[in-house]
Amino acid sequence: MDEQIRTTARQVIETEAGAVRAMLEAIDDQFERAVKLVLDCKASVLTCGVGKAGHVARKISATLSSTGTPSHFISPADAVHGDLGAVRQGDVVMIFSGSGESDEILRLLSIVKKLNHPVIALTSSKNNSLGRHADAVISIGKIEEACPLGLAPSASTTAMLALGDALALTVMSLRKFTAEDFAVYHPAGQLGRKLIKVREAMTFRVGENLPVASDKLTVGQVLHEVSRIKRRSGAVVLVNDQGKVSGIFSDGDLRRIVTDNDGSALKRPVSDVMTKNPKRIFADKLASEAMALMRPFRIDELPVVDENDRPIGLIDIQDLVMLKMLDVDAQS
Repeated sequence: MDEQIRTTARQVIETEAGAVRAMLEAIDDQFERAVKLVLDCKASVLTCGVGKAGHVARKISATLSSTGTPSHFISPADAVHGDLGAVRQGDVVMIFSGSGESDEILRLLSIVKKLNHPVIALTSSKNNSLGRHADAVISIGKIEEACPLGLAPSASTTAMLALGDALALTVMSLRKFTAEDFAVYHPAGQLGRKLIKVREAMTFRVGENLPVASDKLTVGQVLHEVSRIKRRSGAVVLVNDQGKVSGIFSDGDLRRIVTDNDGSALKRPVSDVMTKNPKRIFADKLASEAMALMRPFRIDELPVVDENDRPIGLIDIQDLVMLKMLDVDAQS
Protein backbone atom coordinates (compact mmCIF):
# COMPACT_ATOMS: atom_id res chain seq x y z
CA MET A 1 0.00 0.00 0.00
CA ASP A 2 2.83 2.42 0.85
CA GLU A 3 4.34 1.90 -2.58
CA GLN A 4 0.97 2.55 -4.23
CA ILE A 5 0.71 5.86 -2.37
CA ARG A 6 4.10 6.98 -3.58
CA THR A 7 3.58 5.73 -7.12
CA THR A 8 0.24 7.50 -7.52
CA ALA A 9 1.53 10.75 -6.07
CA ARG A 10 4.58 10.70 -8.34
CA GLN A 11 2.42 10.03 -11.39
CA VAL A 12 0.23 13.02 -10.54
CA ILE A 13 3.25 15.30 -10.21
CA GLU A 14 4.84 13.97 -13.41
CA THR A 15 1.59 14.46 -15.32
CA GLU A 16 1.14 18.00 -14.08
CA ALA A 17 4.79 18.87 -14.68
CA GLY A 18 4.45 17.59 -18.23
CA ALA A 19 1.34 19.72 -18.73
CA VAL A 20 3.20 22.84 -17.59
CA ARG A 21 6.16 22.07 -19.89
CA ALA A 22 3.75 21.75 -22.80
CA MET A 23 2.58 25.33 -22.19
CA LEU A 24 5.78 26.62 -23.77
CA GLU A 25 3.97 26.06 -27.08
CA ALA A 26 1.24 28.47 -25.97
CA ILE A 27 3.65 31.42 -25.88
CA ASP A 28 2.78 32.68 -29.35
CA ASP A 29 1.36 35.72 -31.13
CA GLN A 30 -1.92 35.39 -29.25
CA PHE A 31 -0.09 35.40 -25.93
CA GLU A 32 1.75 38.56 -26.98
CA ARG A 33 -1.57 40.14 -27.93
CA ALA A 34 -3.01 39.26 -24.53
CA VAL A 35 -0.03 40.86 -22.76
CA LYS A 36 -0.44 44.05 -24.80
CA LEU A 37 -4.16 44.20 -24.02
CA VAL A 38 -3.35 44.07 -20.30
CA LEU A 39 -0.58 46.66 -20.63
CA ASP A 40 -2.90 48.99 -22.54
CA CYS A 41 -5.79 48.51 -20.11
CA LYS A 42 -7.03 51.91 -18.91
CA ALA A 43 -8.98 50.58 -15.94
CA SER A 44 -8.99 47.08 -14.40
CA VAL A 45 -8.49 43.54 -15.58
CA LEU A 46 -11.56 41.52 -14.62
CA THR A 47 -10.93 37.80 -14.33
CA CYS A 48 -13.74 35.26 -14.30
CA GLY A 49 -14.37 31.54 -14.47
CA VAL A 50 -16.57 28.84 -12.98
CA GLY A 51 -15.59 25.80 -10.95
CA LYS A 52 -11.88 25.03 -10.70
CA ALA A 53 -11.12 27.52 -13.48
CA GLY A 54 -12.79 30.14 -11.33
CA HIS A 55 -10.33 29.44 -8.52
CA VAL A 56 -7.47 29.91 -10.97
CA ALA A 57 -9.04 33.17 -12.15
CA ARG A 58 -9.18 34.44 -8.56
CA LYS A 59 -5.51 33.63 -8.05
CA ILE A 60 -4.39 35.35 -11.25
CA SER A 61 -6.43 38.42 -10.33
CA ALA A 62 -4.61 38.53 -6.99
CA THR A 63 -1.24 38.19 -8.74
CA LEU A 64 -2.07 40.99 -11.16
CA SER A 65 -3.21 43.28 -8.35
CA SER A 66 -0.07 42.68 -6.30
CA THR A 67 2.26 43.32 -9.22
CA GLY A 68 0.98 46.66 -10.44
CA THR A 69 -2.11 45.84 -12.53
CA PRO A 70 -5.49 46.71 -10.96
CA SER A 71 -7.66 43.61 -11.08
CA HIS A 72 -10.59 41.88 -9.43
CA PHE A 73 -12.53 38.66 -9.87
CA ILE A 74 -16.12 38.60 -11.02
CA SER A 75 -18.37 35.53 -10.85
CA PRO A 76 -19.99 34.74 -14.22
CA ALA A 77 -23.15 33.55 -12.45
CA ASP A 78 -23.41 36.70 -10.35
CA ALA A 79 -22.42 38.91 -13.27
CA VAL A 80 -25.60 38.16 -15.22
CA HIS A 81 -27.67 38.90 -12.10
CA GLY A 82 -26.47 42.46 -11.55
CA ASP A 83 -22.75 42.29 -10.85
CA LEU A 84 -21.97 43.47 -14.37
CA GLY A 85 -22.54 46.91 -12.89
CA ALA A 86 -18.98 46.58 -11.57
CA VAL A 87 -17.60 46.55 -15.13
CA ARG A 88 -16.33 49.98 -16.13
CA GLN A 89 -15.31 51.59 -19.37
CA GLY A 90 -11.73 50.60 -20.20
CA ASP A 91 -11.84 47.25 -18.39
CA VAL A 92 -10.32 44.17 -19.99
CA VAL A 93 -12.08 40.86 -19.28
CA MET A 94 -10.00 37.69 -18.89
CA ILE A 95 -12.06 34.50 -18.99
CA PHE A 96 -10.76 31.12 -17.77
CA SER A 97 -12.62 28.07 -19.07
CA GLY A 98 -11.39 24.63 -20.00
CA SER A 99 -14.19 23.77 -22.40
CA GLY A 100 -15.07 27.30 -23.43
CA GLU A 101 -18.68 26.14 -23.68
CA SER A 102 -20.11 26.62 -20.16
CA ASP A 103 -23.53 28.31 -20.20
CA GLU A 104 -22.53 30.86 -17.55
CA ILE A 105 -19.38 31.75 -19.47
CA LEU A 106 -21.16 32.17 -22.79
CA ARG A 107 -23.91 34.36 -21.27
CA LEU A 108 -21.26 36.57 -19.74
CA LEU A 109 -19.25 36.62 -22.97
CA SER A 110 -22.27 37.76 -24.95
CA ILE A 111 -22.90 40.73 -22.67
CA VAL A 112 -19.24 41.71 -22.39
CA LYS A 113 -18.87 41.74 -26.17
CA LYS A 114 -21.99 43.90 -26.52
CA LEU A 115 -20.38 46.35 -24.09
CA ASN A 116 -17.30 46.35 -26.36
CA HIS A 117 -14.76 45.18 -23.76
CA PRO A 118 -11.62 43.38 -24.99
CA VAL A 119 -11.73 39.69 -24.02
CA ILE A 120 -8.75 37.45 -23.28
CA ALA A 121 -9.55 33.74 -23.16
CA LEU A 122 -7.52 31.03 -21.43
CA THR A 123 -9.15 27.91 -22.77
CA SER A 124 -8.53 24.57 -24.43
CA SER A 125 -8.98 25.66 -28.03
CA LYS A 126 -9.20 28.68 -30.28
CA ASN A 127 -12.11 27.01 -32.01
CA ASN A 128 -14.56 26.60 -29.13
CA SER A 129 -17.29 29.21 -28.57
CA LEU A 130 -15.21 31.26 -26.15
CA GLY A 131 -12.11 31.11 -28.36
CA ARG A 132 -13.96 32.17 -31.50
CA HIS A 133 -15.26 35.37 -29.90
CA ALA A 134 -12.26 36.41 -27.82
CA ASP A 135 -9.84 39.14 -28.87
CA ALA A 136 -6.86 37.07 -27.75
CA VAL A 137 -6.84 33.33 -27.06
CA ILE A 138 -4.21 31.62 -24.97
CA SER A 139 -4.81 27.99 -25.77
CA ILE A 140 -3.77 25.22 -23.36
CA GLY A 141 -4.71 22.52 -25.86
CA LYS A 142 -6.00 19.08 -24.97
CA ILE A 143 -4.47 17.96 -21.68
CA GLU A 144 -4.59 14.58 -20.01
CA GLU A 145 -5.76 15.08 -16.44
CA ALA A 146 -3.70 13.75 -13.56
CA CYS A 147 -6.86 12.37 -11.95
CA PRO A 148 -6.79 8.51 -12.00
CA LEU A 149 -10.23 8.63 -13.64
CA GLY A 150 -9.14 11.32 -16.08
CA LEU A 151 -12.07 13.47 -14.96
CA ALA A 152 -11.21 15.90 -12.12
CA PRO A 153 -9.60 19.11 -13.42
CA SER A 154 -6.00 18.87 -12.27
CA ALA A 155 -3.28 19.02 -14.92
CA SER A 156 -5.44 21.34 -17.02
CA THR A 157 -5.92 23.85 -14.21
CA THR A 158 -2.23 23.64 -13.32
CA ALA A 159 -1.40 24.49 -16.93
CA MET A 160 -3.94 27.32 -16.90
CA LEU A 161 -2.41 28.65 -13.70
CA ALA A 162 1.09 28.56 -15.19
CA LEU A 163 -0.05 30.50 -18.25
CA GLY A 164 -1.88 33.03 -16.11
CA ASP A 165 1.24 33.55 -14.04
CA ALA A 166 3.33 33.84 -17.20
CA LEU A 167 1.04 36.58 -18.47
CA ALA A 168 0.86 38.47 -15.16
CA LEU A 169 4.60 38.34 -14.52
CA THR A 170 5.47 39.27 -18.10
CA VAL A 171 3.29 42.35 -17.68
CA MET A 172 5.01 43.01 -14.35
CA SER A 173 8.41 42.87 -16.05
CA LEU A 174 7.35 45.19 -18.87
CA ARG A 175 5.97 47.68 -16.34
CA LYS A 176 9.44 47.65 -14.70
CA PHE A 177 7.75 46.88 -11.39
CA THR A 178 10.42 46.92 -8.66
CA ALA A 179 10.90 45.18 -5.33
CA GLU A 180 10.13 48.52 -3.65
CA ASP A 181 6.85 48.70 -5.60
CA PHE A 182 6.08 45.15 -4.49
CA ALA A 183 6.59 46.16 -0.86
CA VAL A 184 3.95 48.88 -1.20
CA TYR A 185 1.35 46.21 -2.01
CA HIS A 186 2.67 43.79 0.63
CA PRO A 187 3.27 45.90 3.74
CA ALA A 188 2.30 43.07 6.10
CA GLY A 189 4.27 40.36 4.32
CA GLN A 190 7.81 39.33 5.19
CA LEU A 191 9.23 40.76 1.97
CA GLY A 192 7.24 43.94 2.41
CA ARG A 193 8.57 44.38 5.92
CA LYS A 194 12.14 43.86 4.79
CA LEU A 195 11.76 46.48 2.06
CA ILE A 196 10.34 49.19 4.32
CA LYS A 197 12.66 52.20 4.46
CA VAL A 198 14.03 53.59 7.71
CA ARG A 199 12.08 56.84 7.22
CA GLU A 200 8.86 54.81 7.12
CA ALA A 201 9.74 52.67 10.14
CA MET A 202 11.07 55.31 12.54
CA THR A 203 8.53 56.80 14.93
CA PHE A 204 10.74 59.55 16.41
CA ARG A 205 11.02 62.42 13.92
CA VAL A 206 12.55 65.88 13.89
CA GLY A 207 9.97 68.56 14.58
CA GLU A 208 7.62 66.07 16.21
CA ASN A 209 9.01 63.93 19.00
CA LEU A 210 12.73 63.59 18.32
CA PRO A 211 14.80 63.86 21.54
CA VAL A 212 17.77 65.98 20.49
CA ALA A 213 19.92 68.34 22.54
CA SER A 214 23.24 70.21 22.46
CA ASP A 215 26.33 68.36 23.62
CA LYS A 216 27.34 71.53 25.52
CA LEU A 217 24.67 70.94 28.18
CA THR A 218 24.90 69.09 31.46
CA VAL A 219 23.10 65.79 31.97
CA GLY A 220 20.41 67.54 34.01
CA GLN A 221 19.90 70.20 31.34
CA VAL A 222 19.61 67.53 28.63
CA LEU A 223 16.96 65.70 30.63
CA HIS A 224 15.05 68.95 31.16
CA GLU A 225 15.38 69.80 27.46
CA VAL A 226 13.71 66.59 26.32
CA SER A 227 11.19 66.37 29.16
CA ARG A 228 8.76 68.45 27.10
CA ILE A 229 8.46 65.69 24.52
CA LYS A 230 5.29 63.73 25.22
CA ARG A 231 6.49 60.44 23.86
CA ARG A 232 9.60 59.21 25.61
CA SER A 233 12.43 57.38 23.87
CA GLY A 234 15.28 55.42 25.40
CA ALA A 235 17.97 57.84 24.23
CA VAL A 236 18.75 61.45 23.38
CA VAL A 237 20.67 62.40 20.23
CA LEU A 238 23.43 64.96 20.99
CA VAL A 239 24.59 67.48 18.41
CA ASN A 240 27.55 69.88 18.14
CA ASP A 241 27.53 73.58 17.28
CA GLN A 242 27.01 72.74 13.59
CA GLY A 243 23.95 70.67 14.41
CA LYS A 244 25.71 67.44 13.45
CA VAL A 245 25.47 64.24 15.47
CA SER A 246 28.25 64.04 18.04
CA GLY A 247 26.89 61.47 20.45
CA ILE A 248 23.97 59.63 21.97
CA PHE A 249 22.96 59.45 25.63
CA SER A 250 20.81 56.47 26.61
CA ASP A 251 18.84 55.36 29.64
CA GLY A 252 21.61 52.85 30.28
CA ASP A 253 24.20 55.64 30.35
CA LEU A 254 22.07 57.55 32.87
CA ARG A 255 21.66 54.54 35.12
CA ARG A 256 25.42 53.94 35.15
CA ILE A 257 26.41 57.46 36.19
CA VAL A 258 23.64 57.76 38.79
CA THR A 259 24.78 54.48 40.32
CA ASP A 260 28.50 55.33 40.23
CA ASN A 261 28.30 58.89 41.59
CA ASP A 262 27.41 60.71 44.80
CA GLY A 263 24.52 62.78 43.50
CA SER A 264 26.47 65.14 41.28
CA ALA A 265 25.75 63.12 38.13
CA LEU A 266 23.16 65.57 36.78
CA LYS A 267 25.75 68.38 36.86
CA ARG A 268 28.26 66.52 34.71
CA PRO A 269 28.72 67.64 31.08
CA VAL A 270 26.79 65.24 28.90
CA SER A 271 29.77 65.16 26.52
CA ASP A 272 31.73 63.35 29.24
CA VAL A 273 29.27 60.49 29.57
CA MET A 274 27.63 60.20 26.13
CA THR A 275 28.58 57.56 23.59
CA LYS A 276 30.65 59.56 21.14
CA ASN A 277 30.43 59.18 17.37
CA PRO A 278 27.55 56.65 17.54
CA LYS A 279 26.51 54.45 14.70
CA ARG A 280 23.85 56.07 12.52
CA ILE A 281 21.91 55.39 9.35
CA PHE A 282 20.39 57.30 6.42
CA ALA A 283 16.61 57.57 6.12
CA ASP A 284 16.54 55.97 2.67
CA LYS A 285 18.26 52.81 3.86
CA LEU A 286 16.15 49.71 4.45
CA ALA A 287 14.78 49.05 7.91
CA SER A 288 16.35 45.61 7.61
CA GLU A 289 19.76 47.34 7.30
CA ALA A 290 19.05 49.18 10.54
CA MET A 291 18.25 45.85 12.14
CA ALA A 292 21.52 44.37 10.85
CA LEU A 293 23.41 47.30 12.39
CA MET A 294 21.63 47.28 15.75
CA ARG A 295 21.47 43.60 16.53
CA PRO A 296 25.16 42.57 16.65
CA PHE A 297 26.10 45.68 18.68
CA ARG A 298 23.08 45.34 21.00
CA ILE A 299 21.97 48.88 20.14
CA ASP A 300 18.41 49.82 21.07
CA GLU A 301 18.35 53.26 19.39
CA LEU A 302 19.97 54.40 16.17
CA PRO A 303 20.14 58.06 15.01
CA VAL A 304 18.81 58.69 11.52
CA VAL A 305 20.73 61.44 9.70
CA ASP A 306 20.63 63.42 6.46
CA GLU A 307 23.48 63.82 4.00
CA ASN A 308 25.01 66.51 6.24
CA ASP A 309 25.03 64.22 9.28
CA ARG A 310 22.23 66.20 10.94
CA PRO A 311 19.65 64.15 12.86
CA ILE A 312 16.23 63.82 11.28
CA GLY A 313 14.98 60.91 13.33
CA LEU A 314 15.68 58.06 15.68
CA ILE A 315 14.80 54.44 14.99
CA ASP A 316 14.05 52.45 18.11
CA ILE A 317 14.30 48.70 18.58
CA GLN A 318 10.57 48.70 19.26
CA ASP A 319 9.95 50.12 15.79
CA LEU A 320 11.51 46.95 14.38
CA VAL A 321 9.68 44.72 16.84
CA MET A 322 6.41 46.26 15.63
CA LEU A 323 7.41 45.32 12.08
CA LYS A 324 8.07 41.76 13.29
CA MET A 325 11.66 42.02 12.11
CA LEU A 326 12.96 40.99 15.48
CA ASP A 327 11.97 38.35 17.93
CA VAL A 328 11.38 40.12 21.24
CA ASP A 329 12.76 37.15 23.15
CA ALA A 330 15.99 37.32 21.15
CA GLN A 331 16.53 40.84 22.43
CA SER A 332 15.88 40.10 26.09
